[in-house]
Amino acid sequence: MDALPAVAVVGAKGVGKTATASRRAAAVHALDDPAQRSVAAADPARLLQSPPPVLIDEWQFVPECWDLVRRAVDAGAAPGSFLLTGSASPAGVETHSGAGRIVSVRMRPLALSERGVEQPTVSLGKLLGGERPPIEGRTELALKDYVAEILGSGFPGMRGLSGRPMRAQLDGYLDRIVDRDFPELGHPIRNPIGLRRWMAAYAAASSTTASFETIRDAATGGEGEKPAKTTTQPYRDVLERLWILDPVPAWAPTRNRIRRLSSPPKHQLADPALAARLLGLDADALLSGGDVGSLIPRDGTLLGALFESLCTLSMRVYAQASEARIFHLRTSGGEHEVDLVVEREDGRVLAVECKLTRDVRADDVRHLNWLGEQIGDSLIDKVVLTTGVEAYRRPDGIAVVPAALIGV
Repeated sequence: MDALPAVAVVGAKGVGKTATASRRAAAVHALDDPAQRSVAAADPARLLQSPPPVLIDEWQFVPECWDLVRRAVDAGAAPGSFLLTGSASPAGVETHSGAGRIVSVRMRPLALSERGVEQPTVSLGKLLGGERPPIEGRTELALKDYVAEILGSGFPGMRGLSGRPMRAQLDGYLDRIVDRDFPELGHPIRNPIGLRRWMAAYAAASSTTASFETIRDAATGGEGEKPAKTTTQPYRDVLERLWILDPVPAWAPTRNRIRRLSSPPKHQLADPALAARLLGLDADALLSGGDVGSLIPRDGTLLGALFESLCTLSMRVYAQASEARIFHLRTSGGEHEVDLVVEREDGRVLAVECKLTRDVRADDVRHLNWLGEQIGDSLIDKVVLTTGVEAYRRPDGIAVVPAALIGV
């Protein structure tokens, strides 16, 4: 804000956009309030006449606001003049307008280090810097604690809840998506049960690259025919516009050529707690290691997939602070895959595996070593995130870090 005239904070409802932006604003226009929205719709230009910084909250309800702010920036608005927040991306409105205009910043649910469950001892920023910093630190967090964080959500307003109150909050969040958010974006749902089944099938596909045809097959709920593509495509579109789907794109290396890379995204929801709730899972079900969430074929357990979801959420937050991007890697035949590829602006990368284990074995690092053989010096470092108690470097140089001990 010290340098940019307009910043848009985007992300799913409940991640803290309004609370964060309000603390930095002199004037707040809350367009999710019908009364304020009516006034703004009648005369949008009035929104810009308040003393700066001006916050236009949920600007997508009056999309003309975007162009008004953009024109004000073109006319020479001072740094820190405007903040916009939005929980949905309106169709046809460009929210990544580029240099000198409105710059969008993605806000996600709280990363592990932001939840206060542990003090990080390993910095992703330093790892990305190529310094090969010492890897050290201990944590008392155990597997059950990571399960509690998966179920406990990174939505700030839900922190501290558990049991029935938490389930009620998550159900209310999901109900709002179906009952209010879809209609507000011009897609009223005739079959809410069908949408919930599709969302549950997507949740079951967390941390996989399952095809959308496979997800569609899994959305039948054992009753009748699978939903038509013309039905499920709007589901995907709207849920992406609501920032509820947060897929990890496939890595397309620019510095090195690796043959036969697969291009589908890896599926993730905004918060693994939503995935667990859509599938009706509690701690006992996840820890049992049984055949839960078996709607979608996967390697390993659903708990392992949701642990990867939790790590992915956290690593995305940390990578954003270092101006890095997160991808995944998978060869076309599935012979090799790396859970997370953290890419710097210069194309060099950090490779990360997420393992639901305390002890790292040779098989857990073979894909990291394969990638090192393929790209050489372009690989800055190799990391395995675990549920163990101690952070250290293996004799082969690979960093082993409990997920709670890595931070910005």
